[in-house]
Amino acid sequence: MRLAAVLTVGVVVFAAGAAGAADAPAPRHGIAMHGEPAYGPDFEHFAYVNPDAPQGGTLRRGATGTFDTVNPYTVKGQAARGADLPFATLMVKSADEPFSEYGYLAETIRVPEDRSWVEFTLRADARFHDGEPVTASDVVFSLRTLKAKGHPFYRMYYKNVEKVKALDERTVRFTFTEGTNRELPLIVGQMPVLPEHAFRDRDFKKTTLEPIPGAGPYRIKKLEQGRYIVYEKVDDWWGADLPVTRGRFNFGTLRWDYYRDSTVALEAFKAHEYDLRRENQAKKWATAYDTAAAEAGRLVTAEIPHKRPTGMQGFVFNLRRPMFRDRRVRRALTHAFNFAWTNETLFHGQYTRTESYFSNSDLAARGLPDGRELEILKQYKGDLPPAVFNERFDPPEGDADGHDREDLRQALKLLKEAGYAFRDGALVNKETGAPFSFDILLNAAAGAAWERITLPFVKNLKRLGIDAEVRTVEASQYANRVDNFEFDMIVQVFPQSRSPGNEQRSFWHSKAARTKGSRNVAGIRSDVVDDLVSRVITAESRAGLVAASRALDRVLLWGYYVIPHWHITYDRIAYWNKFGRPDDPPEAGAQILNWWVKADKRDG
Repeated sequence: MRLAAVLTVGVVVFAAGAAGAADAPAPRHGIAMHGEPAYGPDFEHFAYVNPDAPQGGTLRRGATGTFDTVNPYTVKGQAARGADLPFATLMVKSADEPFSEYGYLAETIRVPEDRSWVEFTLRADARFHDGEPVTASDVVFSLRTLKAKGHPFYRMYYKNVEKVKALDERTVRFTFTEGTNRELPLIVGQMPVLPEHAFRDRDFKKTTLEPIPGAGPYRIKKLEQGRYIVYEKVDDWWGADLPVTRGRFNFGTLRWDYYRDSTVALEAFKAHEYDLRRENQAKKWATAYDTAAAEAGRLVTAEIPHKRPTGMQGFVFNLRRPMFRDRRVRRALTHAFNFAWTNETLFHGQYTRTESYFSNSDLAARGLPDGRELEILKQYKGDLPPAVFNERFDPPEGDADGHDREDLRQALKLLKEAGYAFRDGALVNKETGAPFSFDILLNAAAGAAWERITLPFVKNLKRLGIDAEVRTVEASQYANRVDNFEFDMIVQVFPQSRSPGNEQRSFWHSKAARTKGSRNVAGIRSDVVDDLVSRVITAESRAGLVAASRALDRVLLWGYYVIPHWHITYDRIAYWNKFGRPDDPPEAGAQILNWWVKADKRDG
């Protein structure tokens, strides 16, 4: 989810065929998923920004791997970091509400009570970087292009948009398929608006390093493929003083430098070759930043709390592989991962075991199902394992001392029930005699970090007689193999928001399992899951959304599609002391583009 805002509610001229004035929905400055948006029509800026933040200066960041395109909306190629910065969306999501949006490119929004359509009126002064006005025709082009030629995610995400029509130069209407989906007006509000005129002579599907003129705050200044990319703030940017942008996008220049791997990138940061780094490795957070610069206060480490659902990270089974189609096998392998030892030995005890796809939120299944969640699950009772109803999901923790005998015993019992046996020290299929073997595919960009985590897991698998191997490949090959589902097991993150919706189709729906490039990397094909995804999408109230999300969560957990990893409830940010940041971060956590360079540190 993401983006937008607006000034005051004005008068909209309705095109022929629109609802009559007497019963037409009034134009509004914003919209909430459920209830009313927290910010009124006259709000001046979001509460979590500094509207008087100094402007200018440079933020330098690091990246690993490579890039070969600046179009972030296609499946082909590796997009450069920050590639979405040149583009603007119709609306902006606030960072301190579950799901509300406010006008950005759109000056106003109109939507009927049943949310069967939504209409946006664009701001008259909105411009692309080449000076061309943003028109309703560009919005129509954007939707059609993203659905037809964009990343497969967009086909699923915009699936229920039946048609889009420009009513006049600045007014565009989206009409939705039948059925209740309160999220659809907000979903199309997130859509990046692309310049139709810029694609008359270029192929949208192809990788490109030629800058695309967007309507966002930054444009590409210079780049060298795979080495660096620099964005500059657009002079006299049309959107600089909107309520949704005031206090944001304060940096004059944004730069990403690319490094071979995370170890090299860390050393470059400590040498102050770049300014800010999100740390995602617990060991490095605990040990790597104890430097003279940190002692002197020149380098700062900050733990910024957040209330985001942490989503699910884990070892993901590819159910397209025959050996992983049996749920008992997947459950057995979950016993082979020793979280307690991993957390204590490798992570300095920083993490909490993830027990939900929506951890750190009210959407997470907990205890035994009851109330509305239980009512939903009862409708599928014959298709679900009994444990869904009478057991609390509790993934095995393991032993911090590394003694895994009991867990491995449980694993072997489940494997025997699934038709496997020990023969000559190897686990084999009793019917075919085929050995149980598979690869765990890792991305070389973070390979060293993940190998130290994965190899102890592989060691436990070998104790079960399973021939598991780690395969580390370079970033572009890894992306291509994942997009084409050419792997046995990978490490994957399934991010979640406080208001899940259409994106769940791409994660879990049967159709996505058959769509290359989708995020259903596990290959889940379940009528129950499909139906629960629909319930999440069509929930008409917050209470209904919570119940449906918990039901989906519980069914996914007991499906053992993932061996859950861990999470933290704060953002780990290390930065050189040249920045100011708002005192009170929103529930969404660290928002780096709300920071600024201190006036006396512009050259530091």
